[in-house]
Amino acid sequence: MTESDRTPPAPAPLSAADPDETGVRDPAPAPGGTPAPPTDPNAPAPAVPDTAPVGSGGPGTVGAPAPGAPAPGAPVAGPGAVDAPLPPEAAEIAAGYAFTGPATELGALLWDGQCLPGAPVRIPLSMLNRHGLVAGATGTGKTKTLQLIAEQLSTNGVPVFLADVKGDISGISAPGEPGDKVAGRSAQVGQDWRAAGFPCAFYGLGGIGPGIPLRATVTSFGPVLLSKVLQLNHTQEQSLGLIFHYADSKGLELYDLKDLRAVVGFLVSDVGKAELKGIGGLSTATAGVILRALTAFEQEGAASFFGEPEFDTSELLRLAPDGSGKGLVSVLELPAVQDKPQLFSTFLMWLLADLFQKLPEIGDVDRPKLVFFFDEAHLLFTGASKAFLESITQTVRLIRSKGVGIFFVTQTPQDVPGDVLAQLGNRVQHALRAFTPDDAKALKATVRTFPKSPYDLEELLTGLGTGEAVITVLSENGAPTPVAATRLRAPQSLMGPIEAAALDRAVKSSTLYGRYAEAVDRESAFEKLSAAERARETEAVSAALDAPAGASGPGARGQAPGARGPGPGPADRAAKKPDVSLAEQVVGSGVFRSLARSVGTQLGREISRSIFGTRRR
Repeated sequence: MTESDRTPPAPAPLSAADPDETGVRDPAPAPGGTPAPPTDPNAPAPAVPDTAPVGSGGPGTVGAPAPGAPAPGAPVAGPGAVDAPLPPEAAEIAAGYAFTGPATELGALLWDGQCLPGAPVRIPLSMLNRHGLVAGATGTGKTKTLQLIAEQLSTNGVPVFLADVKGDISGISAPGEPGDKVAGRSAQVGQDWRAAGFPCAFYGLGGIGPGIPLRATVTSFGPVLLSKVLQLNHTQEQSLGLIFHYADSKGLELYDLKDLRAVVGFLVSDVGKAELKGIGGLSTATAGVILRALTAFEQEGAASFFGEPEFDTSELLRLAPDGSGKGLVSVLELPAVQDKPQLFSTFLMWLLADLFQKLPEIGDVDRPKLVFFFDEAHLLFTGASKAFLESITQTVRLIRSKGVGIFFVTQTPQDVPGDVLAQLGNRVQHALRAFTPDDAKALKATVRTFPKSPYDLEELLTGLGTGEAVITVLSENGAPTPVAATRLRAPQSLMGPIEAAALDRAVKSSTLYGRYAEAVDRESAFEKLSAAERARETEAVSAALDAPAGASGPGARGQAPGARGPGPGPADRAAKKPDVSLAEQVVGSGVFRSLARSVGTQLGREISRSIFGTRRR
């Protein structure tokens, strides 16, 4: 037997109808006499159904199962071969996914062109904080895969965060629509599909577009993430870090972008230049670059993302308020800021960095505290500085022990740096295309990232249909499972956006809406420095008005205008008080004395920042 005889062919395409946007094709005829699969003892227990229709499921939530529907992810019985023996190679792969604990169901094994519903492919719930990658060409079903996993996590009481870049994930809050395509896919994979919606909260960046406004202060965002957004080089990034350090040490709060602008302007002014001499200083040229970048940033409308009230990231860890025990699905609506990819991708990284600071170490757990899906992940890494990439790698490596799982979603594994990719234990690889030499190179590189398998992965990855993927995950003992070509289940929620009116009702009925909807502008660096400048000007005027009456000058008593009298003698020069510098005037002002007293309360305390330079006030 030749090597090619031992290599099973890629799964054959299904019959007749082309896949629609759900990734479902007409079912292939089932083998005659094949019994139904057994009930899976490891499937999640049925959850208490939601009690409200879309848009009224309680404060900040929408979604409820269709009447009479069982909980999503409940054990099912469907058509397929169960008692019929599997081919030896397929049986070996299926054994690698026979977990004893709770797991999220992904689909059924594909082998030799056949879908085997008796060989389910799953991810252990306890391994979802080991991070993951969902990759594939455009239109291969990545978004539906996110939806499928998020549904089952919610059912198992795990909160989920989804970034909705294209605006088509809001449907997870509403029951799905039955149809022939969905029925066909369910029959193929042994899924008892029932329409169900899931509890959701919707957010928007800075109040642009639908959703509860999310804002961050400039101080908590930190210099590293802000440098990424402003596209500063390494030297400029270091200078920005120096500016943040100065503001922290002097009690100058950086809440919004005008605060940062005020501090930069002060540090290159005649009054403020001396402030940084002992720690390196700030060149006028570098300050000019930072100020121009801030101006361009504000002109793009980004100023609304920074300010107060700052979003409390612990809100992402909530369960559904209806008492069902389901995890809340937080959906960040981003279609309105699609033209600002650097901003929204970096803002997502801020959310993770802030969670990293807040959460305690918990080690290994039976289920994660939160699973975070990072869509369009390539935008995060494009043009990133070395310091930024190092910070991402460290965050991904360490946040696992705090119970948070991260799934990066992108087109090819090459979009993710190697050090980050090495931390991703769960892989769902949808189809890749090889239309160009670069595509072919990317395909070969992707194949090399998988464990050895009996599949011809190059052929398989270019032949997968929509809603099919090559999967390998971590087993319950942490070892990689065998590579499995898989036909994925159909999501039980709506595969598309909900109506704008329903989305608006869900947002405004949330208890969080009143807390975050209106922006607040408290006294901060801009107001303090402006007051100090006014005080300096007032004192300078007062000093001029309080000059001695006998001072010489045009119009002085006993001297004709324009006449020049004798200059001061040596005794006069010795008695004359030295000129007071601008810096001394400002430091001596009442406003600065008040500021110094407030700074004194922080004396001896250095503001600590996380690996991204972020911190909480």
